[in-house]
Amino acid sequence: MKWAAVACMLAGPATAQQITAAQFEAPTTRYDHGVLGDAVEWGDLRIVTTNGSYRFTLPEQQVYEDLVPRLWDVTGDGLPDVVVVQTDIARGARLLVFGLVDGVPQAITATPYIGQTQRWLAPLGAADFDGDGRIEVALVDRPHLARTLQFWRPAEGVMELVAALPGVTNHRIGDAVIPGGVACDGRTAVLLSGDWGRVIGVRFDGGVPVARDLGPNGPGAVDAALACPR
Repeated sequence: MKWAAVACMLAGPATAQQITAAQFEAPTTRYDHGVLGDAVEWGDLRIVTTNGSYRFTLPEQQVYEDLVPRLWDVTGDGLPDVVVVQTDIARGARLLVFGLVDGVPQAITATPYIGQTQRWLAPLGAADFDGDGRIEVALVDRPHLARTLQFWRPAEGVMELVAALPGVTNHRIGDAVIPGGVACDGRTAVLLSGDWGRVIGVRFDGGVPVARDLGPNGPGAVDAALACPR
């Protein structure tokens, strides 16, 4: 089992309650998609805060179809929220965000389910991608089929789709890794072309996401693009 954790020195008031770690638990084989390389998904999510530990157990028709919970600031308060891929066996995957409400973690927003069994999404990152002062969450919708980068804005209940760009991906079937993320400028989404041959940087221009070819894919190419945009 892997933990996602964050250091105690974070932006925001030193006395603020905050999420400090998150972990998937209760491995399960009740969903036979196997997109991440094996038949095992997760039934529980444990979130640790400065105020205690909390468990979120899914019903039998759902799983956490993911590698590790992500501690991303989705609400823009400088403190981490928990971002996971949750899958309903009949309706496919959605991105689900947990945050603190009155000091207690709870689900605060989510994308809609894709709408079909064995359909998945791959998270990419959270940042102010379009420069409007608000956080967007980037993901690739069906990275093996639709190969569409989407930018979602957190809202109460269901997130709002801001923009989309087809022809890119950040996952191959069977891989236990999701490459790419947000470059060091805090604005560029880094991922791969749909055929996996090129590293792609996506940045908003006039409110529209625009793809730029950053060079051939190869060992270390994605990490280099993340470290400093070209």
